[in-house]
Amino acid sequence: MHSESSLRDLTRRHFFSRCSMGIGSLALASLMNERGFAAAPSMTNPLAPKQPHFPAKAKNVIFLFMAGGPSQLDMFEHKPQLTQRNGQPIPESYISGKRFAFMDSSHRIDLLGSRRTFQQHGQSGAWVSDLLPHTADIIDDISIVTTCRTELFNHAPAKLFMNAGSGVFGRPSMGSWVTYGLGSECEDLPGFVVLQSGPRGPRGGGALWSSGILPTTYQGVPLRNQGDPIVNLSTPKSISPAEQRELVDTVREMNLKRLVETGDSEIVTRINAYEMAYRMQTSAPDLMDTSGESQATLAMYGIKDAKETSFARNCLLARRLVERGVRFVQLYDTNWDHHGGPTENLEKHLPLKCRDIDQPCAALVRDLKQRGLLDDTIVVWGGEFGRTPMGEVRESTGRNHHIDAFTMWFAGGGFKAGLVYGQTDEFGFGAIENPAHVHDIHATILHQLGLDHERLTVRSQGLDYRLTGVEGAKVIRGILA
Repeated sequence: MHSESSLRDLTRRHFFSRCSMGIGSLALASLMNERGFAAAPSMTNPLAPKQPHFPAKAKNVIFLFMAGGPSQLDMFEHKPQLTQRNGQPIPESYISGKRFAFMDSSHRIDLLGSRRTFQQHGQSGAWVSDLLPHTADIIDDISIVTTCRTELFNHAPAKLFMNAGSGVFGRPSMGSWVTYGLGSECEDLPGFVVLQSGPRGPRGGGALWSSGILPTTYQGVPLRNQGDPIVNLSTPKSISPAEQRELVDTVREMNLKRLVETGDSEIVTRINAYEMAYRMQTSAPDLMDTSGESQATLAMYGIKDAKETSFARNCLLARRLVERGVRFVQLYDTNWDHHGGPTENLEKHLPLKCRDIDQPCAALVRDLKQRGLLDDTIVVWGGEFGRTPMGEVRESTGRNHHIDAFTMWFAGGGFKAGLVYGQTDEFGFGAIENPAHVHDIHATILHQLGLDHERLTVRSQGLDYRLTGVEGAKVIRGILA
């Protein structure tokens, strides 16, 4: 025989177990007699398109991420004084109180002038070195920001900060925030796709495209260039299409029943994942098959073999993804960490990296533009930080990590074309005009997508989180058209 209090507890448990979704549960339960989910897309497809906070200038983002910290002083920042004072100690006033990844007071910290040849290009007169001739040709289509600033000087935390607005693991990446806020216009591919090139993955790994405290449906999905585009996606040969469809339908019905009982949002993610996987069995191989692209297009990107794995092919795939309505595409290219040493020589290995990415990046901007996609697509180029004006004491030329001023560029999506924004000091050490913090960059990208960075929040464990933190991020109006 139950006591009054135990009956009350039992009733409460029953209520929250069976009725936790309130009226929504009743509506969902009524749908279980039907075959499809058209009447309740928000429950069964969290990636359904959503209205932005205000009219947007762009719909998609392609983030070209140079993992390791590209040297802005050898690519975009022409500093004659740095060259003239090569080998001299940097004035103490620049480095007093500063911390660097691999330098301390025991080192003699000398200035390292660039050995590259710089020229001005386009109507903007932007300086670009001889390492990037193709980028120089599109200079009037991009907006260069030379005064980017971040807060963390080690690779994995800095990559997290650039991607998720925090160096702490477990926060949602920008691609997750964007798909959470806007959904996706593609029904048979993920809303957030990750492509990788280089000899290894980026430091930080899957945390860089994690959904963190958001539902996992918003996390980035890596696509492979070889074998199955997505691991475990193919159906075993012994299973017929009809049998597979029956299995997916049965699992969906079971998940729906559990969803009614618990109200667990991750079950919605699970339902959507099964449906998406089923559709991607056709859409993913079709996406990855670039053999139908014209020879002129392949040549523009610098692709010699349509089946090769390369940054160039990933740039082409990025265009194909946004054509299909994928909301956020991120390309990681690794090995940009040029300290000096046998495999990190600035003079030898930076030109090789630039040769890999220069033509494809320019081709992507041109390709989007000629297809009428650039107006709706934001293209972002950059890394987690830049490199110091000082060299490192190593066996060959190199630069250390630098967080006070580095270069990124933006194209399309309502960004001003042919602009150089910000100014750094005579050595390129820090901003003297228009600094651009990473949180400001995030706020600006979200703004162009029609999202107010202060309103795009999620509550977790009693706190409201957002991509731009609480430090007063602002939209960089000066780089917007």
